[in-house]
Amino acid sequence: MDGISDVAVGVKRGSDELSMYNSPNSGMSSISDGASNGSDSKKQKVEEAPPSRVLHIRKLPNEASETEVIALGLPFGKVTNILTLKGKNQAFLEMGTEEAAITMVNYYTTVTPHIRNVPVFIQYSNHKELKTDAGNQRTQAVLQAVSAVQSGGSPSSDVQEALAAASSPVLRIIIDNMFYPVTLDVLQQIFSKFGTVMKIITFTKNNQFQALLQFSDPVNAQQAKLALDGQNIYNSCCTLRIDFSKLVNLNVKYNNDKSRDYTRPELPAGDGQPSLDSTVAAAFSKDSNSLLGKIPGALNPLSAAAAAAAAAGRVALAGQAGSSGVLLVSNLNEEMVTPQSLFTLFGVYGDVQRVKILYNKKDSALIQMSDANQAQLAMSHLNGQKMYGKIIRVTLSKHQTVALPRDGLDDQGLTKDFANSPLHRFKKPGSKNFQNIFPPSATLHLSNIPQDVTEDDLRLLFSNAGGTVKAFKFFQDRKMSLIQMSTVEEAIQALIDLHNYNMGGNQHLRVSFSKSTI
Repeated sequence: MDGISDVAVGVKRGSDELSMYNSPNSGMSSISDGASNGSDSKKQKVEEAPPSRVLHIRKLPNEASETEVIALGLPFGKVTNILTLKGKNQAFLEMGTEEAAITMVNYYTTVTPHIRNVPVFIQYSNHKELKTDAGNQRTQAVLQAVSAVQSGGSPSSDVQEALAAASSPVLRIIIDNMFYPVTLDVLQQIFSKFGTVMKIITFTKNNQFQALLQFSDPVNAQQAKLALDGQNIYNSCCTLRIDFSKLVNLNVKYNNDKSRDYTRPELPAGDGQPSLDSTVAAAFSKDSNSLLGKIPGALNPLSAAAAAAAAAGRVALAGQAGSSGVLLVSNLNEEMVTPQSLFTLFGVYGDVQRVKILYNKKDSALIQMSDANQAQLAMSHLNGQKMYGKIIRVTLSKHQTVALPRDGLDDQGLTKDFANSPLHRFKKPGSKNFQNIFPPSATLHLSNIPQDVTEDDLRLLFSNAGGTVKAFKFFQDRKMSLIQMSTVEEAIQALIDLHNYNMGGNQHLRVSFSKSTI
C-alpha cells in the first residue's frame, strides 16, 4: 500500500476547477481558499458551493498519499474517484453518492480531519463529478481495491498485485509515541468497526507495545490497515503502525488482559492473570477517573463512536468542549413525526433517553442520547438523510438534558421518556450491536425471524411499509435475512415502521442498516 506514489490523474482540459497545470494563477477562482489571492468575494464563493458528491480538500501535508485522502472518505460510503494536485497541497475526492458526501462534510464540520497530524479543510466542489483519464491504472487499482473491500468482496488479481495485498487475516500492530496506555479492549473497539475481531495477543518487544489481531476475513484486515495505518488513537500520540503478519492464524491459550480469543470464552485466565469480563469493560468506560476520561480531546475507545471516528482517522469526540448528549433535529415533517419514530431511528446509533418535539416549532425536536459519543455518532450518520420526505438537519444542542413536562401538565404527547425502554440496543456491555453500526443504506438486516415466516411474508410486509422490495436473501438458519429497498429513504421508513414489529408468538422483528448489498 505504502509503495503507491501520489498521483495527479490526467484531467479534462477546459474545466476551470481542474485544469490547474496551465498557469499557476489561472483557473483558481472556483477553488481558491481566499488565501491565495486575498479576495474575500472569492472566499465567499467557495463557502457557498451547493452540496456535491465531489469534495475539495485543501492544506494537505506535502507527503500525504492518496490512500490517506481516500481513508477520510471510507467510513461514509464508497469512494469513486480521486485527483491529487501535488504542488497545490490539494485533492478532489468523489464519493459514490451526494448523501455520503453530505454526511462526510457534516461530520468533519464538528471534528476537524487530520492527515499526519496536520488539520485539513474539506468543502463541496463546484463540480458534480470528477472527469479524469481512466488511464492512470494505479489510482484505478487503489479505488477498485477500496470498493471491493467495502462491498465485502475480494479485490481482483490485478488489483491485488497493484496493492501487494496480503491474504492474511492477521495484522501486526505497533504503537508509537505511547504516552497513554492502550489496552486490548481499546484495540478491539477500534478495529471491530471493520469486521469481526476473533483474537488479539498483546506483548512488548524492543520496549514497544505491539499486538497481533486476527479478523475473520482477510478483506477486513485489508480495510482496517488502509483506514487506520498512521492514525492516532489520541491527540498527537499513540500512533498505529500496521502491517500484515506472516501468520494466518493465532493460537490463544488464555483469556486475560494480554490475550483474548473471542470465539472461545471458556478459556482459562492463566496463572496469576486477572480474567476480564464485559462488566469490567463497562465499568472502565463509565469511570471518569480513568485516563480515557482525563485526556483532553481523547477518543474514548470504549464507546461505539470511537470506531467511526478512528476509522475517519479523527480524534476528539469525548473531550469536545461543551459537548452534550442532546441533539437538535430540524426540518422534520411535522404532520408525520412522533417521539416514537425519532426514538426508533436515532436508536440505531445509541440509546435514546428522551425525545421532545418543540411545542412552538413542531418541525424541530430535542433528542437526548446516553452520552456525547452516541450523539456525535447519530449526528454524523443522520444529518442530511430523508425522513418522511424531508431532509433532516441534526446538530448538537446547547442543552445538557431534555426536561420532562411538569407533573399534571399535558403537552399533547410531544415529550416522551424512554429511559427504561426495553428496546435500547446498546445497554449490554460488549453487545454485538456495537460492531454493527452502519450508515443508513437501502439494504436492511433483519433478525429474530420466526421459523414459519416465508420470504413472501416479509416481502409483503416491507412493501406495505410504502416501498419497493428490490431483493431478498435469507441467511442459512433463516432467523436472519437481508432485504433491499429501492432507496435509502424507503429503508429508513421501513426501519421506523417495522423495527420491533410483532411477528406473532411474541417474536419481535429486529431491523438495522446493513453494510452488505444483495
